[in-house]
Amino acid sequence: MRVFKSTLARRPPPTNGLAIHLVCEFAKILLIRQSGKQTDAGRIDLVHSTDGEQQPLQVILAKPRGFCAGVVRAIEIVERALEREQKPVYVRHEIVHNRHVVEKLRRKGAIFVDELAEIPAGALTIFSAHGVAQSVEQDAVNRGLPVIDATCPLVTKVHVQGRKYAKSGRALVLIGHEGHAEVEGTMGQVNAPVHLVSTVEDVALVALPLDTPIAYVTQTTLSVDDTRDVIAALQARFSDVIGPDVAEICYATQNRQTAVRDLALVSDLVIVVGAANSSNSRRLQEIGLEMGVPSYLVDDGSGVDPAWLDGIAAVGITAGASAPDELVESVIDALRNLRQVRVSQLDGVDEHIEFSLPPQLRQVEPRIAANGNPA
Repeated sequence: MRVFKSTLARRPPPTNGLAIHLVCEFAKILLIRQSGKQTDAGRIDLVHSTDGEQQPLQVILAKPRGFCAGVVRAIEIVERALEREQKPVYVRHEIVHNRHVVEKLRRKGAIFVDELAEIPAGALTIFSAHGVAQSVEQDAVNRGLPVIDATCPLVTKVHVQGRKYAKSGRALVLIGHEGHAEVEGTMGQVNAPVHLVSTVEDVALVALPLDTPIAYVTQTTLSVDDTRDVIAALQARFSDVIGPDVAEICYATQNRQTAVRDLALVSDLVIVVGAANSSNSRRLQEIGLEMGVPSYLVDDGSGVDPAWLDGIAAVGITAGASAPDELVESVIDALRNLRQVRVSQLDGVDEHIEFSLPPQLRQVEPRIAANGNPA
């Protein structure tokens, strides 16, 4: 008989305002796991019942998870543009970082390119949700390409903040990951030098006098928790540092990271659904690992390894902001092929934010399939 430590016994106690919420969640999991029994080692066998039969795998879904408002808007822009044009439209880079989403749009007629030079003259061009540099915008103008900008409004807000800080005479620091599409776009939106830092160690390498007035902005896929130490290092090194209010960070990033922390407290294993090139999805996996829980990043259900479930009683599932819920369902189906499962969802934040579409697409409705879903 396999014996496993209770999840509650190995997790750190909740702190701050989460305490009451997490105590309630712990109570739920205890109710779910009533069939477990105490062993002479003082641990709980959560996988086998008293008659030796394997217990259902508890599959616990994070809330919120998956698509954010910026991703929904970007995908809808491509779908409505295809419906309006009735011919292929061109998208610079992946519209969002998820190959399933990209392939689905490609089947509908979207053509994804790396550079504007690949787009025929006069063809409708869409900029991805991550934003682009001003040089790319100007290149499109020079080539006479009609453009629809699918940049997430929260990314655009960072562009505006960066330009405002630079115009005021402050040296601009961008906290983000080198090479990320959003970072490249933000750096290219500011007509002044931008100092990119990712870690506390990077702050020490910023070649500016210590009395230089500094302003910082952050990549939207980084949360308050992700940037806290770097901001503190900036404030410790430089005497005059300002930045946006924490209330202005990307709501989706913070909500999903908070949710995966709650999820890790009641799970023996965490599966994050998302692409390997998705910064926010990778960070969700990292947080699970930081919480002391084995955590894996998968594209879809085909990425689930049966060996992960050996001795596991509760699997937590979340998804990055560019992963559709159908991929979460594919992971649940993969688990169901391996074990009997019982699915539940943690309490969490209800997200009701919607971003408006570009004016030229607001009267265009995407095609609806027979099942009632977008075609």
